[in-house]
This record gives sequence, C-alpha cells and structure tokens, in this order.
Amino acid sequence: MAVSDNLKGALLMMASMAAFTINDMFMKMMTGQVPLVQLIFLRGALTTIAVTLLAWRLGAFRGRIAGRDRLLVAMRTGAEICATFFFLTALSHMPLANITAILQALPLVLAVAAALIFGEGFGWKRLVAIVIGFLGVLLIVRPGAEGFTVYSIYGLIAVCFVTIRDLSTRRLSRETSSMLVTWVTTVAITLVYGVASTSVDWAPITGREATLLVLTSGSIFCGYLFSIMVMRVGEISFTAPFRYTGLIWALVLGWFAFGEWPTSLTLLGAAIVSGSGIFTIYREARGGRRTPMQYGPRIR
Repeated sequence: MAVSDNLKGALLMMASMAAFTINDMFMKMMTGQVPLVQLIFLRGALTTIAVTLLAWRLGAFRGRIAGRDRLLVAMRTGAEICATFFFLTALSHMPLANITAILQALPLVLAVAAALIFGEGFGWKRLVAIVIGFLGVLLIVRPGAEGFTVYSIYGLIAVCFVTIRDLSTRRLSRETSSMLVTWVTTVAITLVYGVASTSVDWAPITGREATLLVLTSGSIFCGYLFSIMVMRVGEISFTAPFRYTGLIWALVLGWFAFGEWPTSLTLLGAAIVSGSGIFTIYREARGGRRTPMQYGPRIR
C-alpha cells in the first residue's frame, strides 16, 4: 500500500520530535556529573562532525549565505547559543515534561512577536487561542506556587531566545541554504562553549558519560536529519502539529528514566498550550505565512 506524502511527513515529524526528546533525556542524565558547558562543548564537537558530513553530502558548502542574510544568521546563532544555555540549565533542574511543555508555547509567542515586529496581523480566533495558551503556560509554571522555581523563569527565557532565533530564520531569503545555516550554528555553539569550558574544572568522562555523549550526539543528529526530510514531503499545515508529539515522548521518557510525572495542573496546562499552539500553527499555515520549519532543523 502506497504511503501518502502527508503520512510520510507526519511520521518523520514524530521521529524528529522523538529524537530531540531522547537527546534531552540523555543530557539530563549527565547533568550534575559533568559541568554543563563541558557537556555542551563535547556534544557539539561530536555533532559538528556528523553535521559537517551531512552538509557536505547535501552540497550545502557549494552555496553561500547571502550578504543581506549575514546579520540575521548572526542574530539567529547568538540567540541559539543563549537558548541552549537557558534550556539545558532549566532541564537539569526541572522534570523533562515540564520544560518540554513550556517550550510548546513557542508558536504562541512567535505569533505575537511577528505581529508586533513585522506587522503580521491575526484575527480574533488566533488572538483568543493565544490568550488561552498563555493561561495554560501559567498553569505549568504557577508563579507564586510552592513548585515554582527560578528555573521555570529560565525555561521562559529560553522560549524568548528561541523566538528571536525563529524570527531571524523567518526573514532569511530562500537563496540561503538552511543546511549551511545549521552548520554555522552548530560550529558556533561548539566554539563558544569550548571557550566557556576553559573557565571550569573539567570532570573526568567515565565510560557511562562517554556512551551517553555518543547517544545524545546521535539522537540530535537524527533529529536534524528527520527535520530536513520532513521539509521535502507533505503539507506544512498537516505535518506541523505533529511536533507536539514531543510532549508525549517527554511524559513517557521522564517517567521511565527519572520517575517523574507532572501534576494534574501541569498536564492540564500542557494540554491547553498544545491545543492553542496547534490551532495557531494551522491558522498560520492557512494564511500562507512561511514558518521557520520551512528553513531547516532546529538546534536543541
């Protein structure tokens, strides 16, 4: 039986989200044992090798970054460097499902930022969905509640930096290769955290950490690869909502690996944010707006 392009795209999107969430699980397993900047550098070094080979295989190095896009790529890279720090710091101190649920607010924040900065309007239906989605975020972080910590703020800051990254991506011209931008970002993260790691005492890498580093690099590379493949098949309005399967993976892996299970309020907030985000993505796709997903894979 022939498989439709939309079904292929949905399966690839789910595989991408699974790979990125598995990467998060492996990184969380190593936090507390190895300094964070050391972890990011070592993972980046391994990932850079794989991404370089992929970029070469896809012919990305035959292209170039258009002159008008260089500042945007620099902004995107800087935002990714900051987002990586805040996300992984929050991840090391929060349940996997909680930080993943906070990140699901990204389409909502992106829609508001695009309206404020680029004048991309939206109707009352999307506005209502965004407001409801932000109420869901409040249920997840619950400011003032006993479970609220500074790391919930770190998660929200990560969302802000990812928004800057995606807004920069949205303005890139089609002439600039998404794979080349991914390679530049990966190399920059590795170099920045390589320098930052010289300021801390390196922890010895045991066989366990070495294995986890290889696994996390492999899983993030698979996430990149599936993200590229999903751009080549299916309709964006159909495949994009399947990015929310990452939250299901986070629930399962968080329970399996760490014995974590969110509270009922957190689960309710996650469901509200996911539903609002799916509606926002759907309306944006119907409106013919380009999304960052059309430009290439995301770094985690």
